[in-house]
Amino acid sequence: MEILVASAVGVLTAAGVYLILRLRAFPVILGISFLSYAVNVFLFSTGRIAVNMPPVLQPYGDASYTDPLPQALVLTAIVISFGMTAVLVMVALGAFLESADDKIDMTDDHDTTTQPAEQSE
Repeated sequence: MEILVASAVGVLTAAGVYLILRLRAFPVILGISFLSYAVNVFLFSTGRIAVNMPPVLQPYGDASYTDPLPQALVLTAIVISFGMTAVLVMVALGAFLESADDKIDMTDDHDTTTQPAEQSE
């Protein structure tokens, strides 16, 4: 079970990093989402992977339980990442509607140099 969770975290992280390095807005947003999913699975796995165990101690019986703190952290992280993904999608949509292109470009392709006005003497 641990190897499955570890490989899932690795695949999600690799896919997230690959998509973040793309030059379009939508794959970057998906990459950030994949990275947040990888962090959520990692946080969830820190609470010991125990199948069919209660999240709290039982008053009588063995002391096997699942730690509830990582579950609460993951639930909070899911809500926050969903909200941030919605904000990023709206910002990317606004940028796409403004420029008619979703390419993330660090260089300026447009000629922004202005010609000096001719002086009349």
